[in-house]
Amino acid sequence: MEIVTSISEIKPGETSTLHIHHGDESYYFLEGGHIELPDGKQVPIPTGAVGMNVRDVPHGAYKVVGDKTLKILTVHIVDKGKPLYDKPAPK
Repeated sequence: MEIVTSISEIKPGETSTLHIHHGDESYYFLEGGHIELPDGKQVPIPTGAVGMNVRDVPHGAYKVVGDKTLKILTVHIVDKGKPLYDKPAPK
């Protein structure tokens, strides 16, 4: 296992790709905003929101809407030697 900490920014109009991790990911929104889910529903993400994505569960695929850039601190505890991000297995 290895621990990877990073800060990501997703600007208005950009989309987070659907992906998985080979381990767990925790996240903290340093700067919140609004996102649009794949079904078209718009959701506010407050600054300070936290959460966790578990191993091999697809997540992401949202678009940042409005005029605020999302800034996210992530901590991944993942299998050493595997890519940090990967495409979900086909269904």
